Amino acid sequence: MKKEILAALGQIIPQERMFLDLAERYCYSYDASFGEYLPEIVIQPKNAKEISELVKMANLHKIPVYPRGSGTSLSGGPLPVKGGMVLDLTLLRDKLFIDRENMLAIVSPGVITATIHQKADEAGLFYPPDPSSSNVATIGGNLLENSSGPKGLKYGTTKEYVIGLEVVTPTGEIIRTGGKTVKNVTGYDLTRLIVGSEGTLGIVTEAIIRLIPKPQSQKTFVAHFNHFIDSGHAITSILSSGILPSALELMDNACIRAVENYRPSGLPLQAEAILIIEVDGHPLAIEEEINKCADICKDNGASYVKIAETEEERQTIWSARKWVSPAITQMGPTKISEDATVPRNQIPAMMERLQQIRDKYELNLVVFGHAGDGNLHPNIITDKRNKAEMKKVELAVSEIFEAAIELGGTLSGEHGIGTLKSPYMEMELGANGVIMMKKIKEAWDPNNILNPGKIFAEKGQTKVVLLT
Repeated sequence: MKKEILAALGQIIPQERMFLDLAERYCYSYDASFGEYLPEIVIQPKNAKEISELVKMANLHKIPVYPRGSGTSLSGGPLPVKGGMVLDLTLLRDKLFIDRENMLAIVSPGVITATIHQKADEAGLFYPPDPSSSNVATIGGNLLENSSGPKGLKYGTTKEYVIGLEVVTPTGEIIRTGGKTVKNVTGYDLTRLIVGSEGTLGIVTEAIIRLIPKPQSQKTFVAHFNHFIDSGHAITSILSSGILPSALELMDNACIRAVENYRPSGLPLQAEAILIIEVDGHPLAIEEEINKCADICKDNGASYVKIAETEEERQTIWSARKWVSPAITQMGPTKISEDATVPRNQIPAMMERLQQIRDKYELNLVVFGHAGDGNLHPNIITDKRNKAEMKKVELAVSEIFEAAIELGGTLSGEHGIGTLKSPYMEMELGANGVIMMKKIKEAWDPNNILNPGKIFAEKGQTKVVLLT
């Protein structure tokens, strides 16, 4: 980076919050997805004013700017694919105010999401979005990726809970969108435009999120299936029965084996699938609902059903699901994680297509995820040093996306588009749909300095490329 630019940066940020050493920059070259890209400099701003000045200077010198939280993105959201400047926002964590009267939380973007859950719970309130990385992920990253987790089935996604933002625009202005009122139809809904924009339209510096009353009670059960497809039929039968579980999670046999190998807890190694189902609400109502769900699973071929009778048993059931991600990383050095999502009535068909893709390419493809809302997480465990296998992975990933679209679904339910899915945007949205999105990006960011290289494919790119 040129000396005059470094000198200008030094007028905005103290030297101790700027990092130029190779080892320091390397720590910011990757996230939880695929690929490594080295930034030219890493900066840790502490407030909106500093970010505004940095972004204005970046526009002046045409330097790419990459906002970043904890780096847990599964789609490459914070990767500095064009080099430039990474803004580590984890120091913006000074504000977490629970407004019990208005049932709101006002938070800084660097606050860990699980901390919001804890503070809301202490106030008798509930913030439903709960990505599996919530113990380490920042709320700013969750908002920009619109990541939601298992409660999305009943309570909706993150965007349903964000009602106001303070944002630094790609040209450096500080603006506010929305506010503290649940009803707000003044002008265009910029809040919803920013949430899920993957850091391409603005940098969130404060968020107002809606909280709801904490459910009175919850019940959880686990069901084992000897046939994978039976679990899919059980899911659709439950959802068409009039019961709306607060969570409905799936693990296939490969996940079961991986978790049992990682943390032995007596999981059924012969089962092809496990469903974890949770209902919440009034104690009398959920007692009836949980028993009905269990009966539906038995009617659809479940070989074993266990309803948790204590909180300890409930936590034991959920621990198996929580351990899936760390467990499958033990199966190979490279994990390609996707989250193609289909309509609920197409869940069995999508599960069948994933099995066919796994058999066709003879890959280590494991499936888990939020099956109740059709948000499956097919993960391919491989080794990027094996070029022949990586070529097969590229083809398999393409077929997963094609299957989801053909079944009326979408490329991403909660991970975002990032780098790997961008070549397929036109397949889902059509050429004119992508052009309209590019016009929005160009209007907000005329110099294309904010998180460039995301969402939109490079010219001529039509397929995912894992080999370079």
